[in-house]
Amino acid sequence: MEYMLMPLKRYADFSGRSRRKEYWMFVLFQLLLIFGMFILAGAVGAFDQSGGGGIGSGVFVILLVLVVLGLFIPGLAVQVRRLHDQDKSGWFVLLGFVPYIGGIILLVLMCLDGTPGENRFGPDPKGRGDSDIGDVFS
Repeated sequence: MEYMLMPLKRYADFSGRSRRKEYWMFVLFQLLLIFGMFILAGAVGAFDQSGGGGIGSGVFVILLVLVVLGLFIPGLAVQVRRLHDQDKSGWFVLLGFVPYIGGIILLVLMCLDGTPGENRFGPDPKGRGDSDIGDVFS
């Protein structure tokens, strides 16, 4: 649970590095929150087929927009920090605007392990040092 809420604590912190675990747990938190909102909206009748939709659908849409807007900045910040962990610039986030292939490239980058040891964006969030690399291959 700590990793799910860590990006909210570092709300607009675009500096430093973030582990894969922090990024993917935050993505899971977002999905569970939005899925839970849809379940709750269905339970209160926001998706009523009578045509009008009623007050429930309006409240649901407003809450959904507020949640998405509230999670946008921390989601962007954790994605930039995830790119920093691989010693890449945060501007790589703009690859998401490239049709078809940009999202796939970002997905692959979010799945790759970070650079071991310190890089230009800070110390390794896993606490691995450069000396650990030699121990694996010796």
